[in-house]
Amino acid sequence: MTTTDRSTERATERSATEQRRVTTRRGIAVEVAVTGPVDGMPVVFLHGVVGPLGGEPLSAALGEAGYRVHAPVWPGYSDTALGEEQIEDMLDFALHGADIVEALHLGRAPHLVGHSMGAMIVAEMAALAPGAYDRVVLIAPLGLWLDAHPITDIYTLLPFEFPQVLFHDPAAGTAMMTGGSTVDFGDPQAIQRFLIGNSRRLGTAGKILFPIPNRRLSKRLYRITNPALIVWGDDDRLLPAPYATAWSSALPHATTVTVAEAGHMVPYEQPDDVAAALTSFFAT
Repeated sequence: MTTTDRSTERATERSATEQRRVTTRRGIAVEVAVTGPVDGMPVVFLHGVVGPLGGEPLSAALGEAGYRVHAPVWPGYSDTALGEEQIEDMLDFALHGADIVEALHLGRAPHLVGHSMGAMIVAEMAALAPGAYDRVVLIAPLGLWLDAHPITDIYTLLPFEFPQVLFHDPAAGTAMMTGGSTVDFGDPQAIQRFLIGNSRRLGTAGKILFPIPNRRLSKRLYRITNPALIVWGDDDRLLPAPYATAWSSALPHATTVTVAEAGHMVPYEQPDDVAAALTSFFAT
């Protein structure tokens, strides 16, 4: 095999996505998307409140950079009712995340990356057991509450309002949230389809986000001693800039990166910029 053939094979290996299912010690079956070379440094990526939108460009970019990315799907976000009734509160979410890492049998402490609700859970996991993980990345994390800057209640939003709140480019956001189709959120049937698909996802997320995403996480952040990176979109309309400042104050040892032309869904809007920030942080 020539050097060129090996390079081509390696690139193909990195770009391929494998669908796995693991079962935690609690007995919850978990769907996991895995990408990147088998010998790459393990990264566990926890998705946000909207859930996986398909394609997962950040995971793909990290895989291309040589990391082995494991992206589990939270209960309530898959096509099957896997473990929804067993995940009831913030501690359940954090322990379930830790159980997934254990069930993956990674061989070494992984980097933890979370977005939105997933970043909130990553922070809880690292606060509970900082020595169990390597580096921690929080992308637009929920979990703090500032009375002077109340967060938009996503449970009051109409379907067409989600892209406006979550994305810098609402039109592109609408396409991502509807699977790239041209669904019109003004169409009653489109609204019905969206609500049906969204009800279970938000039902699960509501266990830690409703009525407000405050589960006293701020009291435990001092326990996070891992090297940490905070990533924020410069046009996050769900979590305005004071929240980025609050997280930086709560984790003074963390590095903060702001990504241009991105909203709350920054891993989808600017995946290459986010991946570049993460790979630079991991390599430091």
